Amino acid sequence: MRFAQHYKSIALLLLFAYFPDFIYAQLVTPDSSGIVVIGDIRIEGNARTRAGIILREMAVKSGDTLQSALLRESLEIDRRKIINTNLFVTVEMLSARNADSIRTDVRVVVKERWYFIVLPVFQLADRNFNEWWYDRKRDLSRTIYGVYLSYGNVSGRADKLRFIAEFGFIPKFEVAYTLPYLDKAQKTGITVGTSYSVNKTTAFRTWRDKLDYLSSEDINRRRFYMYVSLTRRNKYYTFHSVDLRYSHSRISDTIAVLNPNYLLNGRRNQRYFQLTYTFSYDRRDNVQYALSGQTLGLQVSKTGLLKSDDVNMLYLYGSYRKYVPLGKNWYFNSGVRARVSFPERQPYLQTIGLGYRNDLVRGYELYVVDGQNYALLKNELKYRLFSVQKHFPFIPVKQFNTIPLAAYINTFADAGYVKNFYPELSNTKLGNSMLYGAGAGLDVVTFYNILARFNLTYNAKGERRFFFNFSREF
Repeated sequence: MRFAQHYKSIALLLLFAYFPDFIYAQLVTPDSSGIVVIGDIRIEGNARTRAGIILREMAVKSGDTLQSALLRESLEIDRRKIINTNLFVTVEMLSARNADSIRTDVRVVVKERWYFIVLPVFQLADRNFNEWWYDRKRDLSRTIYGVYLSYGNVSGRADKLRFIAEFGFIPKFEVAYTLPYLDKAQKTGITVGTSYSVNKTTAFRTWRDKLDYLSSEDINRRRFYMYVSLTRRNKYYTFHSVDLRYSHSRISDTIAVLNPNYLLNGRRNQRYFQLTYTFSYDRRDNVQYALSGQTLGLQVSKTGLLKSDDVNMLYLYGSYRKYVPLGKNWYFNSGVRARVSFPERQPYLQTIGLGYRNDLVRGYELYVVDGQNYALLKNELKYRLFSVQKHFPFIPVKQFNTIPLAAYINTFADAGYVKNFYPELSNTKLGNSMLYGAGAGLDVVTFYNILARFNLTYNAKGERRFFFNFSREF
């Protein structure tokens, strides 16, 4: 009997020496049910980030039991959640048997970002590069310069301090601080901030779906606001936030005369409190450039909380987007957005249609379609040309010596509709009619959330144009 036991032990050692992957799969758990018992979870590479911030993102906990076939998938899901904190350049999830040969330990190996960033600001004052290039004749006076300071992970708790000082076309000063986890349970966070900006050249109206500007040596608009936002994250993918802000805008007599509807009734001052509730569900594989998963967003906002407020409005906003990997480097995504607001008569400053931020039908980048309500449908089919991650050891700063780079060919087709109850105020040709746009292009994604898009578009007006867009998120 002893000889048989020694024989089995020797055979087991030989198997482990020559077939470690096979024997690990067989001995990852002491029983034959294919169950893995999670042992120690070790965090490595987190010089500043507190371990609890990383462990907060992980569904896999020490002492958990799960099917061995699901271990790799579970760790990959947790890796994506950690990388989506935007605290790390790379994240690796490694598993190995514990010394007791019963449990499976997990190593979380991270490479932290460079958290203190000071950058010169040089950007365009227009809505996008394309408007500046085509409509503003590449006028370099319409540029903004200054300094952007971002100090991320200040206390190691994923908090962030931002400061912006901008000059040139639109001088602006802004400061904000975010602490995502106030409580011990790491579910409640807070953001406080304030901003002040002035305009000499101001878009005082939209006419024929283009912005009309008033240029002057005098200041035509001043804007100040401050806010406090509370966030609640009960689960990994769901977020709630409540934002309370105070805003004060003041315009010149000239703008009030040129467009009495700018603040309504020829007003020169506008003061109000605004309360906004936002719910979001975000289960994308990568928040920077998603290829799988889905997002859902709902928002309700009341502008004018006091009788003395100069605005009394309510709007509802919703969005949903689904990302589907099709296999063999092919990916598809489709999304819908919609906004409705009340009442029908609104100040020009608060009337928002399609044409701002990413709420636009591609192919209409040069247009602003004002209205009180809108709906937008966007579809993309893309093919991944390559996705690599290069390490350059000769770069002494470790936060910059690992550079990811990916490129995708994409095709898209969008449709939208804007309801404008007062089309005569802007002489709109695109409002109250269907908008269609399609095209193809190239997306380039690299580190620190930098994304460049090169698109050739075609819209329902028969216009063909090349558009470029560059974005980043620190």
